[in-house]
Amino acid sequence: MKTIKKGNTGSEVRALQRALNLIVDGVFGSKTEDAVREFQKENGLTADGIVGPKTWDKLHVGPVRATREIREIIVHCSATPEGEDYTVKDIDRWHRESGYSNIGYHYVVYRDGSVHTGRDEEKAGAHCLGHNAYSIGVCYIGGCPERSTPKWNTKSKDTRTPAQKKALLSLLKELKGKYPRARIYGHRDFSSKPCPSFDAHTEYAGI
Repeated sequence: MKTIKKGNTGSEVRALQRALNLIVDGVFGSKTEDAVREFQKENGLTADGIVGPKTWDKLHVGPVRATREIREIIVHCSATPEGEDYTVKDIDRWHRESGYSNIGYHYVVYRDGSVHTGRDEEKAGAHCLGHNAYSIGVCYIGGCPERSTPKWNTKSKDTRTPAQKKALLSLLKELKGKYPRARIYGHRDFSSKPCPSFDAHTEYAGI
């Protein structure tokens, strides 16, 4: 990974922001710089806000090794009520309780627009039967009406916040840049489920 600092943009900045659990916009601004300085202080590094080899090493972020042929990027929702927050840890627990080794998605987009990593990209996911070996699974939190809605868990609703829409678009563009031959789909394109509660294949056709 190359050395980056305030003012830089691009995939390295997005990787940094994901590692620091920040909102991922690919722009190294003041908030990202502050988070870097804080991380450096906590890890005994020079708190200069510049992300070089030592900081990357502490962050455990390195170049992506494309060991799988990725043909599809599949968008999901967590099928949780509108307005409620859930985390990667929650989904990991649900998936383990269902018999999976760990969380089946590679990325999860929270309601505040922050992007969080799940299963390593190098490993096949557990999110779309018959497609896991050659796909990346992206999930956003939401997808159902408010809990007060009668039988909310049998209904679907596009609950994406403006921050989620922005973050999803940015993440999908980044993944398409990394895997240019991949096509973007929604889980609904391969299943009878309404997931992800909107037509992702059409909405992201221009990426």
